[in-house]
Amino acid sequence: MKESKRNTYINPYLGGVIIGLLIIIAYYFSGEGLGSSGAFRDVAITTIDKVAPAYAEENAFTAPHVINEEGPMHTWLVYEMLGVIFGAILSGALFSRLRFSIGKAPHLTNKRRLIYALIGGAIWGIGTQLGRGCTSGLVLSGIAVNSLSGYIGLVGIFGFGFVFAYIFKGIWIKKQ
Repeated sequence: MKESKRNTYINPYLGGVIIGLLIIIAYYFSGEGLGSSGAFRDVAITTIDKVAPAYAEENAFTAPHVINEEGPMHTWLVYEMLGVIFGAILSGALFSRLRFSIGKAPHLTNKRRLIYALIGGAIWGIGTQLGRGCTSGLVLSGIAVNSLSGYIGLVGIFGFGFVFAYIFKGIWIKKQ
C-alpha cells in the first residue's frame, strides 16, 4: 500500500476545539446540540411514511413527525448527517484515503464482519431511541450545557466500553 506524503491526521486538540465551536454554533442556530441518532430516526420515519402512510399517521411514535407540513426529512439533523457523510468523502479524497475496505480481524471473513456490523448497528439504533439520543448527543452536548447526565453518560460510555472490549476482544484477537 502506497503511503501518502500528505499529513493525514488532525491534531486532536484542534479537533476538540473545532467540535466545541460546532456545538456552540449548533446551539446558537438550532437551540440543540450535536447528535446523529435523530437523523437516522427521521430517515426511518420518512421511509415508513412513504411505504405505509396510514400506519405512520396512526402510530404514536411516528405520528408527531409526519403530521407537520414539512415532514421529518427537513430537520437540521438530517442535513448535519449529510454534511458528515459528504465531509468524510471529501476528506478521504483530499488526503488520498478514499477507498473501499472492510476493517476486520485477519481471521474474520468479510461476510461475518458485515453481519456483526449489521447486528451492532441495529442494537445501536434501538439503544439510541430507548435512551432518547446517541452518545455524541448525550456526552458532547450534555457536557456543553454542564448537564449531570452528560458527565454520567461519559463515565458510563467509557466504563462499559472497556468492559465490553475486554469481553469481546476474543472476536478480534485470536490467541496463538
